[in-house]
Amino acid sequence: MCGLAGLLRPTPDLDEATLAALAAAMGDALAHRGPDDRGVWADAEAGVALAHRRLSILDLSPFGHQPMASEDRRYVVVYNGEIYNFAELREVLVARGHAFRGHSDTEVLLAAVMEWGVEEAIARCNGMFALALWDRRERCLWLARDRVGKKPLYYGWAGEAFVFASELKALWRHPAFDNPVNLDALALLLRLDYVPAPHSIHQRCFKLLPGALLRVDAAAVARGAGGHDPARDQRRYWEPRARMAAALAQPFRGDVREAEARLDALLREAVALRMVADVPVGVFLSGGTDSSVVTALMQAQSPRPVRSFTIGFERSHHDEAHLAREVAEHLRTEHTELYVSGADALAVVPTLPAMFDEPFADASQVPTALVARLARSAVTVALSGDGGDELFFGYKRYERALRNWRWLRRLPSPLRRALARAAAGQGEASRAGGFAALAAEMGARGIGDVYRQRVLRWRDPQAAIPGAGLPETFYDLPDPLGGQGTPADAMMLADFSVYLPEDLLCKVDRTSMAVSLEARAPLLDWRVAEFAWSLPLAFKRHPGGNKHLLKRVLRRYLPDPMVDRGKRGFGAPVSAWLRGDLREWAAALLDQTRLREEGYFDPGLVHAAWRLFLDGERKWHTHLWNVLMFQAWHEHWRACRRAPGGSADRA
Repeated sequence: MCGLAGLLRPTPDLDEATLAALAAAMGDALAHRGPDDRGVWADAEAGVALAHRRLSILDLSPFGHQPMASEDRRYVVVYNGEIYNFAELREVLVARGHAFRGHSDTEVLLAAVMEWGVEEAIARCNGMFALALWDRRERCLWLARDRVGKKPLYYGWAGEAFVFASELKALWRHPAFDNPVNLDALALLLRLDYVPAPHSIHQRCFKLLPGALLRVDAAAVARGAGGHDPARDQRRYWEPRARMAAALAQPFRGDVREAEARLDALLREAVALRMVADVPVGVFLSGGTDSSVVTALMQAQSPRPVRSFTIGFERSHHDEAHLAREVAEHLRTEHTELYVSGADALAVVPTLPAMFDEPFADASQVPTALVARLARSAVTVALSGDGGDELFFGYKRYERALRNWRWLRRLPSPLRRALARAAAGQGEASRAGGFAALAAEMGARGIGDVYRQRVLRWRDPQAAIPGAGLPETFYDLPDPLGGQGTPADAMMLADFSVYLPEDLLCKVDRTSMAVSLEARAPLLDWRVAEFAWSLPLAFKRHPGGNKHLLKRVLRRYLPDPMVDRGKRGFGAPVSAWLRGDLREWAAALLDQTRLREEGYFDPGLVHAAWRLFLDGERKWHTHLWNVLMFQAWHEHWRACRRAPGGSADRA
């Protein structure tokens, strides 16, 4: 696990030392992602430079150093992540005449590109990764990201230079990067709690989509391509909607026992591949189905007790450490739990802007940061259970949306249209649920319109952000599957395409990499995902409890009482924080004079939400948290711009 950065200039007007120094400064902003080694490569004639920070996981020797050149010297790569099937690829490549100096997956990746070309080589990789690869012969740069979007990759423009990096803080180090806030992206933040790809919080700056490739030709940069359209130029080599549609067209034909055996085998292999490392490996264990499955399969394949880690909360209904402890005792893992106080959790909040570098408002980022820090005290790699809910119908909101959709379809169309007109323009009134929330769904054209109401924060963020537009996302599709599959499949696809990579995986990546910990998610092996999509809904949604097939697999390793108990989720008591220890902090960030001077938000509307919250009206804390996360981020960003060298780490 590592950090990468680099730049491609429109004209080769800098000497090699200056170019390398620019890239090195960008790379050094990512030292937390790779504390073990640093490297830089520059080609002054081409105006390109690549920088790398390394967290050594495989091949701890100098043979794993990056930037790394291919055997024929045509390609140079900086790469963040792991290719889990690298040993299998290496065998094929050796048989085709390739020789290897070390045993890193980076060297295998370069040989694969030599053998099959960039696109086919990436498609053959099973892993989590983001990479930048310079082709010296074609004078072009390739950017690529893994299928699901576990590893991040930003790119855009700093003045006339094309720049790219694992995190925004590296782009901030470029002296010409002064890109203002993207108001449309800010509207998306208020709507979803995060900024989804391909957008970013900065203008002229984008995120590479999961499963996408981007080719950037030096000639195009020289012509000046600052108006680049990311949706047009990114190419998907793996796209969830197409893959789900293909899986639904060839459904699994066996019975539930055969499906259970197949899923167990797929998960065993996925877990085994992710246990390969030259450093200590552990697991995040919450006690829920997903993390328990991963822990059980790790322990079943390990000759020694697996290291498991859990965070508990003192005097909190969010505490589930006892559930994890019971699972750990049954599986006989080497378990570590840490109980934290409210003060411990609140101490994380001021670090969030520097940790995420883009405003991010899923408050479970706080406990996730705490468990990552705990795990890093003993291991360098930790497996997680991310992906189970999106693949196996795990969220309660899916049931609520299906209930509402069934009810709406029974109403006569004229009545629905009349109620939809009556509900129009109510803005944030539907946020509290009840009839107002249902009325907002009256005009639904499909399950996507109903489900969107389950995942939105601000219903009308443009009212709070003068001058903002609202780009469409996958959640704006009336039927995400375009008529294929069931409404349940469509909702799971929407979450897999947006919520999973942009919220859950982003949260795990930033909190783990902040402490130089690599997190791996075996449930998100692409083969597991495509198998899950091929299953009948009855294997997931079941009267005896959802995630039915995943729980059948878990019953092979745990007794029924540990499998069947409910789970509340990994949350944070934001409302109590804002009424308690964080009240003064929040009041300062939401001050009307400050909001008016900064000019991003309508100060009257935001202040009214703050007053309603303090007066006890429910649910406003979720609206306020994403405003506060932007305000805290903006304060951090301004401090970074003022700091010598623009360093995010010194701010």
